[in-house]
Amino acid sequence: MLKVIFLCLINTIAFAQLKFELAKEHSIVKGSSVTDFTPHGTQPFLSFGIESSSGCGDCHGGLPAIPEDNTYMPYPTWAGSMMANATRDPLFWAAVDIANNDIPGVGDFCIRCHTPTGFYAGRTKDGNGTMSYANGCELTGNMTSIESKINDYQGVTCHFCHRQETNGPTGEPLLMKNSNVWIDDNSCDNPNSSSFGPCRKGPYVQPLNIPHEWKYSDFVKKGEFCGSCHNVSSPEITTNGVTTIARTLIDENGVDTGVAMPIEQTFNEWKASSFAQGFFSNNFETTLPQLDDINTTCQDCHMPQATDPNARACSFNAAGARAGNLKTHEFAGGNSWMPEVLKNLYGNALDNGSFSRSDAFDRTIASALDMLQNKSALLDLSVVSNTATQAVINVKITNLTGHKLPTGYPEGRRMWINVQAKDANDNLIFESGHYDSVTAVLTENNTKIYESLQGIWNPTLNICETEQGGSKVFHFALNNCIAKDNRIPPLGFIGGNDIKIKPRAYSYPVRAGFPSQLVNYDETQYTIAIPNGSVLPISIRASLKYQTASKEYIDFLDTESTANATPSENALCNRVQTVGPANQSRSSFMKSQWQNNGKSAPVDMVSQTIQL
Repeated sequence: MLKVIFLCLINTIAFAQLKFELAKEHSIVKGSSVTDFTPHGTQPFLSFGIESSSGCGDCHGGLPAIPEDNTYMPYPTWAGSMMANATRDPLFWAAVDIANNDIPGVGDFCIRCHTPTGFYAGRTKDGNGTMSYANGCELTGNMTSIESKINDYQGVTCHFCHRQETNGPTGEPLLMKNSNVWIDDNSCDNPNSSSFGPCRKGPYVQPLNIPHEWKYSDFVKKGEFCGSCHNVSSPEITTNGVTTIARTLIDENGVDTGVAMPIEQTFNEWKASSFAQGFFSNNFETTLPQLDDINTTCQDCHMPQATDPNARACSFNAAGARAGNLKTHEFAGGNSWMPEVLKNLYGNALDNGSFSRSDAFDRTIASALDMLQNKSALLDLSVVSNTATQAVINVKITNLTGHKLPTGYPEGRRMWINVQAKDANDNLIFESGHYDSVTAVLTENNTKIYESLQGIWNPTLNICETEQGGSKVFHFALNNCIAKDNRIPPLGFIGGNDIKIKPRAYSYPVRAGFPSQLVNYDETQYTIAIPNGSVLPISIRASLKYQTASKEYIDFLDTESTANATPSENALCNRVQTVGPANQSRSSFMKSQWQNNGKSAPVDMVSQTIQL
């Protein structure tokens, strides 16, 4: 026993030393070296600032007399989305504090994506590593401020999306990663535009009397439009004019690939699927493909058409002007939990008179649950063999999405199979994948968990470490290897050999008749012992569960914050706010919200029951 404790202690010390060395590589000392974590794409200080979304809502929001407008018009459907609330998300801010402790100043890289208003106004970086910028302390407004020009907490805004271009002002290429977008900072060259504000782009040829600058854009309809933000890898950073990659990927053999550590690769996963048929590249994240070759785009799934026959995009339009031709803006994915947290925190305070923000959150929650339970996966439960003493069953999970299942931010996000067998008296005789709703602990032994586990390469042990002292660790900014990625590929997945998106520590077979593609399903067999005297028939239920934030991730954030003596947000930023974390550290605040909102209870995606 003492030997085991000693070995654990040695490993913990080694991990801490390794973490220190990695962080030291890119530490920032104000006044000595100037490090820029976001050197690419359009930079701060625009001629036309990113306008508030409420300004857009004046016309693209519902009228109080017509509450149905709020169910399909752009502003009220956007208002409850995670896009609109990206800067209010308490989980995001807790993660920023840990990242800044691991690599001082890297928070600018994170915050850029979550507050375009703050970034392009120069309130997320100052070019010399001042931590108050990287912590978000220079942002204006607060969590309960209604969208306005002076509120940086309005998330990913209308202007940010509808001013994007494919190329930079001098022809620079679009980079499919890390929010390296190009913002059009000019008036439109369209002679029919009306010279109100900067040029805004949409997928429609507009009428002549539209009250602001406008221009038709084919780009906003393409998957590449989403790719710039939904491919995240370790940042390219510039220090005193020299550009390097913060973290390069170490493969399973300990070889440094030189590729920026892939963190979230949703666009690349889609690009390697049949949903993007017609064009495949070995360099997905840096090549703008021939847009006309794309088949099913991100927008087709995440911006479904409004079904209301009275749908319209603007309050000046007649009812039904956009019937069957209006994309809703809820951008629903798998996250149904955080909108519930945000609703309980800020919903009532964000009401602006013309619509209820709480109702907007409810619509987003419903859309996310619909996405999870009706559009993401199929489950097929079958009997392989059955005797008086045991049964062998097979559970097949098929991915219906255009990317890996699950996809996106990997920290604490997972999906697993739960199998229960009960006799006729409802006695539980077998379970795999047990989740305790009180403790929020998933029994991981003999449980099929679909997840991406990223870690730090230990050259001494020659392994990718994802634990420290027996607990899982999630050092987003320091990770440089992937210990496991068994998430289910999408249909037609050709990324089996791509270093950025291939499965790891797990093998998916080749799709029959398509030797370059992997299957889009996974099968797991279970052997169930039937105790003597069990009352027949035996009922077996298999379900696929999805969780946004695991207990291990929430505990890690809180433990790291305590160990680093992270101050309260008010102390950190010299504020006196009473909303949000206020006089708590962001991680402590996040843990309290996790505890008060069901502990990110898993969602039953699909299930099936059979009787033996």
